[in-house]
Amino acid sequence: MQKRQKSRFLFSDRWLDRHSIVRNMEAFQDLIVIVLCLGLFAVMLIQLWGIAIALMQPLDYKHVTAKILFVLILVELFRLLMVYLQEHSISVGVAVEVTIVSLLREVVVHGALEISWVNTLAICGLLFVLGGLLVVCAKTPHMDCMSANTKFCPVVYRGGRERQNELELQYSRQCDENQPLG
Repeated sequence: MQKRQKSRFLFSDRWLDRHSIVRNMEAFQDLIVIVLCLGLFAVMLIQLWGIAIALMQPLDYKHVTAKILFVLILVELFRLLMVYLQEHSISVGVAVEVTIVSLLREVVVHGALEISWVNTLAICGLLFVLGGLLVVCAKTPHMDCMSANTKFCPVVYRGGRERQNELELQYSRQCDENQPLG
């Protein structure tokens, strides 16, 4: 009796290959992320043009600073999308950095003295939690990196597929040797 292949679904006479479907969906997701990157890049150029125009007029420091911080947020989002394209996972550290910069932008735009004490306390608490999360992310290896087993991950990568196939072969030999005769 032959076992069915793991890469096939149980239905539709096994004509749907799970690996090809996943590969095609990942390619489509990559295309979406590339379109988002191009859109972010266009928005960054528009914002830089707006900063250049704002600098030629009488200076409104609050307005110019808000635009500069917005461009920095867009740069961080662009970096987040680049990390996603490389590793196919979201980097928590970069997402936390984007959130911190966004919070600080809101404080700069609205002014620290114009924010109520309750909002100031909430922002400080959120910044404290995000800072702690950023420290934890910096100290621990990334789980998505470890599960991907890519050469960019210093924790797990030890030769790629060849090494993994060798380990699987050794394991299957040990299992075959340990099988009772009968």
